[in-house]
This record gives sequence, structure tokens and C-alpha cells, in this order.
Amino acid sequence: MHTILGAGGAVANALTRELSNNNETIRLVSRKPMANTAKNITWQKADLLNYAEVLDAAKGSTVIYITAGLVYDKDIWQAQWPIVMQNAINAAKETGATLIFFDNVYMYGLVDGPMTEDTPYNPCSLKGEVRAKIATQLMDEAKAGNIKASIARAADFYGTDNKNSFLDMMVLDNYAKGAKAQWLGKLDKLHNFSYIPDMGKGVYLLGQKPESDNQIWHMPTAKPLTGKQFIDMAAKIYGVEPKVFAINKFFLWSYGLFNKVVAGTVEMYYQYNHDYIFDSSKFETTFNIKPTSYEDGIKLMSETVYKKV
Repeated sequence: MHTILGAGGAVANALTRELSNNNETIRLVSRKPMANTAKNITWQKADLLNYAEVLDAAKGSTVIYITAGLVYDKDIWQAQWPIVMQNAINAAKETGATLIFFDNVYMYGLVDGPMTEDTPYNPCSLKGEVRAKIATQLMDEAKAGNIKASIARAADFYGTDNKNSFLDMMVLDNYAKGAKAQWLGKLDKLHNFSYIPDMGKGVYLLGQKPESDNQIWHMPTAKPLTGKQFIDMAAKIYGVEPKVFAINKFFLWSYGLFNKVVAGTVEMYYQYNHDYIFDSSKFETTFNIKPTSYEDGIKLMSETVYKKV
């Protein structure tokens, strides 16, 4: 059985589709009920801060995935992420299941050059410090032989239907409505985006390959483009003029005075005014898989989720 802790988010949904398409037995775990129509999918309520509930939900699992998305607040992250991680680790020890954690790149901090699985942790944000702590917490247990575990990392997302990606919300959705696009940071800087369906497939493959255990993996992600290249590509696909407003740090900070979620992104602004180069060649070579091209991904979004009005 495959158990997804923190079901309901974009990555969890993509992973659920991959598992279901391959006839796996799936248990979705979240605090809120989830509707499903497949016979091989069940839902169980659990608070990831409550170990007894996590363990009960994980019983019978062969693979446990952590795809939780906590409220985007540094104080909540500092207080809750270590507990969530320890509960998942303890459940993996008790059940003997492989544990796969879906992570981001905050722990690397500002990197001059490509981010790889061997890039040292050097966070320059409070959220990055939390991510470094829980990633180390997990991999220390794996290195000690206490559990079988891996970390799956991705760049910024796109290709979601829950509109929590800035590329989706500020570019694709705006062009679909005939509005001007917005871009975080400098348009001449490089940036990668990980396509959500590719993330589901990548995490699924890790769960199928025991030889991938006890490692960090960067999920298959297309090579970086500049902001201008993304804007030009999206505008061409939507058949609109490539109009865009670049958001600087002061503007973001000012807007954050009235929006706590936006305020939480200010400390991450370094990712958008410097080159952000995410390297997934290890995964691509090992699993012989290529990421979806941006052109194909954006085109599909323009035909489905973000249709032109």
C-alpha cells in the first residue's frame, strides 16, 4: 500500500494519478475529507502533528510519501515541520515502509551556478533553515540504517489547477484573461520551473525502485530560461502581446504589508533576482526520462486549466 501524508495538494494529486493508473493501492491522509471514485483509493483522517494518528494511517504501508504543504509562515514552519518529519520517521521505523519526502530548494540558499544533489546547505532565509534542518533530520536516519528514505526535490512549480504557482497565476492565468502578465524579479535572470505531472511521475518512480533509497533526487525539470523567454513563449502560445510588469522587492514588500502570504515570500526574493539553475541530470540519466518541455506544458495548460477567455 502507498500512503500519502498531506494529500490534496498539487504534487499529491499528481502522484495519486500515477499510482492509480498503475493499479496501486492508495491511502490518502489529510485532516479534511477527500472524495474519490477509484476502488483502490481510501481516505483516512489524521493530523500530521499527532503521532498516534499518523501511525494508524501508515499501518500496512510499503511506501509512505510526505507531500504536506504547511501554511506559508516561518513561525508555523519552525514549530511544526520538525514534528511532522519526526512523526513520519517514527511511522516508517514502526511499519518498515520506505519514506519519500517531497522537498524544495530553500536549504541551498543563493547558489552561484547549478543546484545539484550535492550542493551544500547554506540557507539565507528562515524557511531555508527549517528545510535544511528537516532534510538533515531525515537523511541522518537513513545514513544510520534506521529507515529507508529518499528526498525528491523540485524547482518552483507550474502546471497546477490550484493556482499556487506564480507562473500559473501571474502569467498563464493573466494571459488567458487578456491581462498583462506579472513576473517576480528580473526578466533577464534564468529560472527553472518543474511541471507538476512530471513531479508525480518522478516520485512514483522513486517508490518503485528500492535502489534509489537513501539518496537525494532532483525531479525531472526542463533547463532554465530567462523571464523574458518565458513571457515571449507564453504570449505566443496565447496569441497576445508579451506585456509584462516585473515586480521588484520593494513592491513585493509593500504589498506584503496587507497580505501575510505575500509577506512570507519577501525573504525568498533572492531566488528571482539571481540566476536559479536547477539540475536534474542525475534523475534523467538514472531513470532514462526527459522532462516535459515548457512549450508543451504551457500549451497544455492553455488548452485545459487556463483557457483563453
